[in-house]
Amino acid sequence: MPSTVTGGQPSPSGTRRGLRYLLLDRFGHLVRELGKFGVVGGFAFFVDLALFNYAVTRLGMERLTAKTFSTVVAATIAFVGNRFWTWRHRERSGMAREYSLYFFFNAVGLGIAVACLGISHYGLGAIWPSVFKSLLADNISANLVGAALGTLFRFWSYRRFVFVGPAAQDAPDVITKSD
Repeated sequence: MPSTVTGGQPSPSGTRRGLRYLLLDRFGHLVRELGKFGVVGGFAFFVDLALFNYAVTRLGMERLTAKTFSTVVAATIAFVGNRFWTWRHRERSGMAREYSLYFFFNAVGLGIAVACLGISHYGLGAIWPSVFKSLLADNISANLVGAALGTLFRFWSYRRFVFVGPAAQDAPDVITKSD
């Protein structure tokens, strides 16, 4: 008799496939959210990267100001994508609350990216200016290292504090005791 997985469907390859389906059944919504968050974030990342480089090279902005400018624009785009696509299935807790918390946590994420840029450009750049004061080093520190650390923080904080209301399919099953 073949083993079964959630939903009672037979698994021809036995328990390994059953375990895979069990894990997907348990964590599938998280994987889908993470994928959508990645798509929205990837688009916002390219907006941020392009605006940062444009502001530094064409507008002559100071690097920390340029990074702040590019992040605010990219974060606004990401808010729309995350609210209406990534976490559209979650209950709403009010646009003003979500928007305020979203930008607060984005400010923390921006702080992470700006700190990485500042440490690289001004801290390490004072020691090794030929290496750490280049546009390439600024992009690596702000847009790779800073963005990666900021993204991990943002995903956790948005999911935990901003888009909080679980949808019906995310809510855990409640087992009631009948007397």
